[in-house]
Amino acid sequence: MPTGTPQPAIVLVRPQMGENIGAAARAMWNFGLDRMRVVGPRDGWPNSKAVAMASGAGRLLDEAQHVDTLPEALADCHFVLATTARSRDLTKTVYEPREAMQEAARRIAAGQKVAVMFGPERAGLENEDVAQANAIVTVPVNPEFYSLNLAQCVLLMSYEWQRAVAEIAPKVDALAGTEMALGHEVEHLARHYEDRLDEAGFFFPETKAQGMKTNLRNMWSRMPLTRADVQMLHGMMRQVVRWAGKAEGQKKAD
Repeated sequence: MPTGTPQPAIVLVRPQMGENIGAAARAMWNFGLDRMRVVGPRDGWPNSKAVAMASGAGRLLDEAQHVDTLPEALADCHFVLATTARSRDLTKTVYEPREAMQEAARRIAAGQKVAVMFGPERAGLENEDVAQANAIVTVPVNPEFYSLNLAQCVLLMSYEWQRAVAEIAPKVDALAGTEMALGHEVEHLARHYEDRLDEAGFFFPETKAQGMKTNLRNMWSRMPLTRADVQMLHGMMRQVVRWAGKAEGQKKAD
């Protein structure tokens, strides 16, 4: 079983090489992290090459959560960090590794669930992946050679986590009787708005539709939503749809 130590989940998104998954497990366990989530690995799961490379950290692979989609991996999270070396056309808070893990430590000390996600080796996370994160982590590397090995990146973030937990005092937010929204609740809200707006013809022209949907999803993940906020926003959209239906019915009657 995973240790009881509060910590972030390490989410590997569509990893391509089993060796890198195993090396990432070793990097995590070097610094006391043992919550791995693997999303859609290219070569299937379980992976014998990952087990061989993990060596003494094989337990992490045995206990890793394996899912097919990113929303499944983030469903129970309050705050998600996306690691990326490339600039993005998305409005996000951008942290360096130390600041990112300090923020993660503060949130975890306050009772939130945090995830740090890493993209596949070939090109990293896609914009659609990053849009589901609350913030971005970038590493100040050589601009002429900015590619980091997956396991190296996991090692770097794990090291910064170990440094952060010794420095961060708990922070308490006054939430007025509610709680911060979980990842699956924000995802449901995003789908609700996307579906209703799609029906209303909002995503036009078709050539720009996917980019508009990604930007909308990015907006939801950027907002610190509580469960009460999510319920209110669902209600607002339902009322708008009802009003539009009544208005259309009245127009036909006239």
